[in-house]
Amino acid sequence: MSLPPAAILGSTRVAAAGTAAFAGIRVMLCDDSATVRGIMTRLLDAEADIKVVAAARDGAQAIATLQAMAPDQRPHLVLLDLEMPVMDGMTALPHLLRLRPAPAVIVASALTQRGAAAAMAALRAGAVDYVPKPTSAGGGIADPAFRQELLAKLRGWARMRRPAAATPATPGTARPRAALSLARPPRAIGIGSSTGGPQALALLVRNLPRTLGVPVVVVQHMPAGFTTMLADHLNRLGGPPAAEARDGEALLPGRIYVAPGDHHLLVEAHAGGLKAVLSNGAPENFCRPAVDPMLRSLSAATDGRVLAVMLTGMGQDGLLGCRAVAAAGGAVIAQDEASSVVWGMPGAVAKAGLAQWQGPPDALAGQIRQALGLEKGRAA
Repeated sequence: MSLPPAAILGSTRVAAAGTAAFAGIRVMLCDDSATVRGIMTRLLDAEADIKVVAAARDGAQAIATLQAMAPDQRPHLVLLDLEMPVMDGMTALPHLLRLRPAPAVIVASALTQRGAAAAMAALRAGAVDYVPKPTSAGGGIADPAFRQELLAKLRGWARMRRPAAATPATPGTARPRAALSLARPPRAIGIGSSTGGPQALALLVRNLPRTLGVPVVVVQHMPAGFTTMLADHLNRLGGPPAAEARDGEALLPGRIYVAPGDHHLLVEAHAGGLKAVLSNGAPENFCRPAVDPMLRSLSAATDGRVLAVMLTGMGQDGLLGCRAVAAAGGAVIAQDEASSVVWGMPGAVAKAGLAQWQGPPDALAGQIRQALGLEKGRAA
């Protein structure tokens, strides 16, 4: 697609031709609200390692602006609103991804079922991540939780796209080469993820066969409504069938159950198998759903016959749950630092000496197949 140069808004700043590019993380904002662009620019420019180098009011202007910039001065990341006049984010996304070098695109979506569906569709179309747009009732853009999530995703995905700028490896990040060895075959798989999790989960699920001998329970830190769309997203990938968990339902072998937003997903033994129990209990690690209660309950319900999988995410939710799994004789594997957007949750488990194997999500899928005796499953 070729577009004529767009008039740059007064609030837009574009790196001038011939000037030295900012050495930190360069970001473009694409949002139809001048107020949002202004607030976001002040928020991001307050960080020493981040600079807003361009802004646009719609997708067409974003494409034209990037085409007019020197390749070595273009942004590393584009924060792209999905609902805009003239050209919306979904229409602009494939054109942005065809640029060379292509920026990493993080989409911003409304905290609604429709917004969640659009965010998951954008991930399938090539966006690396999403951020739910904060509401005024929740503090808006000034909300500290939104700021923390946004900065973590910008820095994490910039590091993934700029490996030369990555920090030196932390001791303990190297994964063993030997295959995982389990004393007892697992009766269930428990997966925890947060920041960067939707992409990591998708890569893992794509590399699992449709038929597994055990149920898979997933806790992803997400608001209500978004987890429904996440389950639908995972269900479309060709791996095991996935759905949001329902209170009291039996957990069947070969199916993936996603914890609903704003509910802890607990597991209990029931009629020779397992069942899901949804809880409105207090948040743990400031999260609901949280990984720790899921893993604790899963370990208790299976007499420790659990394979816990920790994926990318901020904080250390899942650490105590993995301790419970390991103490009961279960096994723990974790995503490695190199492939994690944020090596907080898997890093906490690895640094505690609980991770028996570390690797990227597709390789973790291979270890799951190995643990279940499915060596002939889809290659990782």
